[in-house]
Amino acid sequence: MDLSTIIGILLGIGAVFGGAALEGLHMSALMQPTAAIIVLGGTAAATIVSYPLPTLLTALKDLKKVFMPPNEDPEGVIKNIINYAAKARRNGLISLEQEAQTVKDSFTKKGISLVVDGIDPQKLRETMEIELGSFEAHAKGSAEVFESAGGFAPTIGIIGAVLGLIHVMSNLSDPSKLGGGIAVAFVATIYGLMTANIFCIPFGTKLKHRLKEELLQKEMVIEGLIAIQNGENPHFIEQKLRAYLHDGGEKKGK
Repeated sequence: MDLSTIIGILLGIGAVFGGAALEGLHMSALMQPTAAIIVLGGTAAATIVSYPLPTLLTALKDLKKVFMPPNEDPEGVIKNIINYAAKARRNGLISLEQEAQTVKDSFTKKGISLVVDGIDPQKLRETMEIELGSFEAHAKGSAEVFESAGGFAPTIGIIGAVLGLIHVMSNLSDPSKLGGGIAVAFVATIYGLMTANIFCIPFGTKLKHRLKEELLQKEMVIEGLIAIQNGENPHFIEQKLRAYLHDGGEKKGK
């Protein structure tokens, strides 16, 4: 479980409702089902219109990455690459063919297969970088979905506010109905801003961070496999790969 995500959401919601309580506002004033329906329904509708269904389904699937970080580990990548390098140094590149059958990561599996096939190192890099670019372009879609939703939500909140004010204006002769209309108007704006700035936009940012971590590790795999194909010393390969962790230390620490 990603504690920073949980803590951030609770802190954001607590700050809004806690601040309202300190101002003497009763919590029931912020519980407006009508405003929630307008904002959440409108935001969902605008997002659905904006993206094809496969992208939306992928975004929903990737939502778990916001709360549950992937199990991928840069140290594990280095360890695996060093093991491959040592095996190839002892028994030749063809000995990695068995590794290609057992490795779970499809990207690494493809890279090892290319190494075993004896492809030119430059061609290996070009092929794997194309694969990396395709993965990045596909993975960015999920973050973009949530960021777009974060852009729609405040505007939908304004629509809710306008609807509430229309309701108020149509009932000026009946003071008993003014309070409810005004409440819906302002609460819809709050819901829109909260949906955008506590949930959607941060979710998109978190997914981008996860993507950077995944890209870093795939770049390490590319460099490691090319070094193996060039017959470099496993110790030298380890030092080369650890340079990625120094350059991307902020990725490793988050």
